[in-house]
Amino acid sequence: MTFKDLNLIEPLQRAVTKQGYTKPTPIQLKSIPSLLTGKDLIGIAQTGTGKTAAFVLPILQRMTEKYPRVVRTLVLAPTRELAAQIGESFAAYGQFLKFKHTVIFGGVSYGQQINALAKGVDIIVATPGRLLDHLNQGKVNLKDIEFFVLDEADRMLDMGFIRDIQKIIARLPQKRQSLFFSATMSPEVNELAKRLLRNPVHVEAAPQATTVERVKQCVFFVDQGTKQSLLLELLKQKHLTCVLIFTRTKHKANRVEKFLNENGVRADAIHGNKSQGARQKALYDFKSGRTKVLVATDIAARGIDIDNISHVINFELPNEPESYVHRIGRTARAGAEGTAYSFCAADERNFLHNIERLIRQKIEVLPHLYHSKQAENAVGAVARPPPKHFGNNRGNQSRKFFSKFMHKGNFRRR
Repeated sequence: MTFKDLNLIEPLQRAVTKQGYTKPTPIQLKSIPSLLTGKDLIGIAQTGTGKTAAFVLPILQRMTEKYPRVVRTLVLAPTRELAAQIGESFAAYGQFLKFKHTVIFGGVSYGQQINALAKGVDIIVATPGRLLDHLNQGKVNLKDIEFFVLDEADRMLDMGFIRDIQKIIARLPQKRQSLFFSATMSPEVNELAKRLLRNPVHVEAAPQATTVERVKQCVFFVDQGTKQSLLLELLKQKHLTCVLIFTRTKHKANRVEKFLNENGVRADAIHGNKSQGARQKALYDFKSGRTKVLVATDIAARGIDIDNISHVINFELPNEPESYVHRIGRTARAGAEGTAYSFCAADERNFLHNIERLIRQKIEVLPHLYHSKQAENAVGAVARPPPKHFGNNRGNQSRKFFSKFMHKGNFRRR
């Protein structure tokens, strides 16, 4: 089946062809026909499945029915990087249409965003916090919204955005088409969907919580003190051409970046404490190949959509197994193959066990110079992770607020 079979209008067909795509992905095949008829939708899809085009294309087509210069589409994303990526998709797929869009997120000055809004836009892609700032200042009016997208809803809730999302939704018209996309279907996401969507179509790109089939997964058992040495040995191999490294904390990301640069490997770090300019430069250098290695935390990596990442390295295993699925999905994109290496120390052994239980498979163990029997055989107290800390307390508070908020029935069905 091709994009022509999806009954997309000619300007969109032309734009898709210009981007080099001919066949829609499974999530696009399942989503686009229903969205073109105006139905609400909840889509379960990992990154790299083509979910952005799955909602951008039908929204653009439905918008062509009329051309008032008012804000008719709102897309909420959890991070600046993801918002920017979605904005780029609207620009690419809508290049032969007359619509204007703008991207709104924090970390940059208000002036340019206010100017863009004042000139008039049809589409806003935003992170919740900065959008609320503009709403509270009277710079944005959402009364004409016809299409509302909540992207990566699970991560939105994890990051503590439930209050902001509730305030934004309260300003939307009751009559609208609403779309939710999420990598996993947590109870919180499910409840939010039931409250806010009207008879939604439910689509999945792949079985929930499975990993990308083309990713080769391997684990190295290693002591914490020799992880850096192992990392350096791996990066000496020529087939590791474009490498994304994950750590659990910003502090560790900075330490790994510094270590690699001191040892002749060009690397940048990207996390929440970096300025927006630094983050954009780091992404540009990584995409262009000027930097071989990008070190990232889970939240900062949301929205990194780069086709040529050859390897993902989990320098530290995530304490939430679902994050592992998100991480390794950054490689093996656009039909390419990819490899995910995971470093597992003794006190991360339980993390590995939880990951393997989630993905329903054992990850291949690779021998190496720094192999740790202690890490491989750790059980009981030795294998227990450090005390669990949420990335910020906001996420924990958000969960409590969510339960209390839903219990009171403050969200109304449309």
